[in-house]
Amino acid sequence: MEIAGIVSAIVIGIVIGVLGRLVVPGRQRIGILWTIAVGIVAALIGSALAHAFDVGDTNGVDWIEWLIQIGLAALGVAALDRSKAGRR
Repeated sequence: MEIAGIVSAIVIGIVIGVLGRLVVPGRQRIGILWTIAVGIVAALIGSALAHAFDVGDTNGVDWIEWLIQIGLAALGVAALDRSKAGRR
């Protein structure tokens, strides 16, 4: 993977993480770095799932891929928030 690919994965991960965090209702007790990490992981897994279901490469914007990624990010943010809340 080239440097440009890594940088674009991080940028997309940030966007996905923030959108996933916005989808989850209420206040989340996780930091921005955890949000970014969840977003990057969700973007990678969501992209793999979209390609597995053959919806990863479509004409125009890949809305289904984005929805999968945002849904995974929301699940990740909610799960991480609940695990952090259990420790307090």
